[in-house]
Amino acid sequence: MAMAELSTPKTTSPFLNSSSRLRLSSKLHLSDHFRHLLLPPLPTTPNSKISCSVSQNQAPVAVQENGLAKTRKECYGVFCLTYDLKAEEQTKSWKKLINIAVSGAAGMISNHLLFKLASGAVFGPDQPIALKLLGSERSIQALEGVAMELEDSLFPLLREVDIGTDPYEVFQDVEWAILIGAKPRGPGMERADLLDINGQIFAEQGKALNKVASPDVKVLVVGNPCNTNALICLKNAPNIPAKNFHALTRLDENRAKCQLALKAGVFYDKVSNMTIWGNHSTTQVPDFLNARINGLPVKEVITDHKWLEEGFTESVQKRGGLLIQKWGRSSAASTAVSIVDAIKSLVTPTPEGDWFSTGVYTDGNPYGIEEGLVFSMPCRSKGDGDYELVKDVEIDDYLRKRIAKSEAELLAEKRCVAHLTGEGIAYCDLGPVDTMLPGEV
Repeated sequence: MAMAELSTPKTTSPFLNSSSRLRLSSKLHLSDHFRHLLLPPLPTTPNSKISCSVSQNQAPVAVQENGLAKTRKECYGVFCLTYDLKAEEQTKSWKKLINIAVSGAAGMISNHLLFKLASGAVFGPDQPIALKLLGSERSIQALEGVAMELEDSLFPLLREVDIGTDPYEVFQDVEWAILIGAKPRGPGMERADLLDINGQIFAEQGKALNKVASPDVKVLVVGNPCNTNALICLKNAPNIPAKNFHALTRLDENRAKCQLALKAGVFYDKVSNMTIWGNHSTTQVPDFLNARINGLPVKEVITDHKWLEEGFTESVQKRGGLLIQKWGRSSAASTAVSIVDAIKSLVTPTPEGDWFSTGVYTDGNPYGIEEGLVFSMPCRSKGDGDYELVKDVEIDDYLRKRIAKSEAELLAEKRCVAHLTGEGIAYCDLGPVDTMLPGEV
């Protein structure tokens, strides 16, 4: 796909300044809704530069800085075009651009997620976004392919796409970071090895966010083991509030709602107040005690309490494994949907009386859970990206015993990565039981 990139003399208009320069998604196919924002058409001159939007030089290139080679990220194709807008032509409805970083951007989960972000399904139909896509040297061509598809999709809200392999470049000024990229667990790999290998990735990404991201960046860790990876990331980003880090447990919540709805014979939108407590592992605790169906306690609607205590948790934990058995691969689309749900829960007000689950820092929690962990708990939001822990929840002996088991596991994982959190020498005592969720091996 070829396109023209036109160069014009600099304007001296008093209305133009750095704050009024916005990158627009496409010069050639902007909707009429946005055309009135543009200056008159740029004149074609003999010096007009013609470039191909998909070319080899779109990938990060090495540049010299103080004699050292440094990886530089590049805007991609049509997203490199910049238009000047007159200050008085900017409408009141125009929202400030949101910068969103996604790591593992060439993977299957991202392949579903990025198009939901670009469509406005997450941040709203009037919110322009910029996508900053982080990959590895091995995946750079795949990243170019992703950028090409985003180009061809003509999303009017997608203003910029940057691709790169250096988190210190890609994370520059981002306000949201969705960290999906992590090493999968190979045959014979011990949990302790996976914690160390992926922990190093998230330690480095935490340092990068700490140095170059927006000071109030919101971080959602998806790469597993996500609770402990989120802890490592936040410990390496001391300038960012610890409260801003989340571990994704929303897919577990969605699966739990599905199982309760199936058992009760209702549609899943009738299930509310669902909490996943603890670690994203087989020690997680789907909470049927506080959940509601049609506004009633679950135990009043589902009278098979043996199923609730035994079959329910197991069905949630084994859902991913069953999907692999049926389809031959782990979940990607449903994971992307759960990421969308997790973010929307933070940027839209929580319905009155309801809550949602997310893995967050335990300092100051009202449940008696050990501080210094990332633990899935019930939260509410006013829609401003922040949240508060729900205080009006019931915890009986059954629930407390199971929460304590997940808490103990996360404490063991924390000891295993102490060398990555600045808390001393690592010591692994994870025990013989493998608690990784099916589908994540």
